[in-house]
Amino acid sequence: MNTLNISTTDSISKKASLGVSTMALGTYGIYFALAVIYFWFGGMKFTHYEAEGLVPLVSNSPLLGWVYQIFNVDLFSALLGVLEVSIGVLIAGRLLSPKLSLIGGALSAGLFITTLSFMFSTPGVIEPGLGFPAISVAPGQFLLKDIGLLAASIFVAGHSLTKLETA
Repeated sequence: MNTLNISTTDSISKKASLGVSTMALGTYGIYFALAVIYFWFGGMKFTHYEAEGLVPLVSNSPLLGWVYQIFNVDLFSALLGVLEVSIGVLIAGRLLSPKLSLIGGALSAGLFITTLSFMFSTPGVIEPGLGFPAISVAPGQFLLKDIGLLAASIFVAGHSLTKLETA
């Protein structure tokens, strides 16, 4: 079974090094953090509070602005919640198979590319009194953090793919 297994030994000395141990902790941490974020954010999508919070982001998006013509606010949010919780399950599925986390990482990267596109379409991202590059706390800084989450998603996909290629 191809479970999550991070080597903590140096191939030459066979002794655990601080660097390798720290990398292993970071690798486990990225998988865990992304899964928790997806479970938490995805779970919140089932609340009306969260559904309403998405409206300014989604309705101004050239990619997703059409969804409210098909789905009501709460239903779209719930569908997004199902997607996010599913991505969390797939990323956590690395404990069973790197194929699961590869799919989860790829879907996660796609979702964060989409949310980062909101930086260009959502009013209020740029702080008007200060101009570019000053961004507002919300939605600006809220969206900007997705750059790090996109990088983590790409790492999960790449790490999982590497395991599949070497198995």
